[in-house]
Amino acid sequence: MRPKTILTLAPALVLAVALAGCGDSTPPVTYAPLDYSYLPPIMLKVVNVNFQNNYVPDPGAAALLSQDPEPPATAVLTMAQHRLVANGTPGTATFTIENASVEQNAGNLVGTLTVRVDVVSADGRAKGYTEASVSHSQTAPDSSSSDAMQAALYSMTKQLMDAMNVQLQYQLQHNLGSWIAYSNSAAAAPVSTTGAVAGGIVATPLTGPPTGGAIMSPATPSGLAPGVHNLVPPSMAH
Repeated sequence: MRPKTILTLAPALVLAVALAGCGDSTPPVTYAPLDYSYLPPIMLKVVNVNFQNNYVPDPGAAALLSQDPEPPATAVLTMAQHRLVANGTPGTATFTIENASVEQNAGNLVGTLTVRVDVVSADGRAKGYTEASVSHSQTAPDSSSSDAMQAALYSMTKQLMDAMNVQLQYQLQHNLGSWIAYSNSAAAAPVSTTGAVAGGIVATPLTGPPTGGAIMSPATPSGLAPGVHNLVPPSMAH
């Protein structure tokens, strides 16, 4: 008769094997998409508003942005589609993302967001443009912690967007004010009793320019680079 072999595992080893089989039960952190549809829409005196993203990140920035639950380009494009509304007047506006970068430099995360709005008349003539640019810097987390990096990048996007919402509206009113249709204007788009306008945005449009025509510069965080271009650039002149 062949002898029987009995394998006995130490209690600690049995527990370790059992825990390994269970795996990490901690649920992953989820981040809600940033939503700015509650802000007042900016109705432009055009029939169409086009949106485009011209920002192409370099490999280093692309690797970092891939970890961001809400990359700046995604957030600012969504915001623009919610806020910039055509009121039906002949003409076209184009919203362009020029920069939406986040880079790691000397232990800091540095984000920059720059957008531009161009307006052309119904016959295709360039009528004006404006730019809005904001930046933000914060201490970078330990790069070995993917969760900490995700949280930091999400916070970066929120900071950039908070500043951009203020800066974009200011630059539009300052440089393209004649192309904005306020709600008390005869050219304003129809607004229902619920505040809904074309495109399904439920919010009250801008009620009118500041009294006396003066537009105060917004009190925004440091690092803003105001776009004060209300002249047609040479490349667009006809």
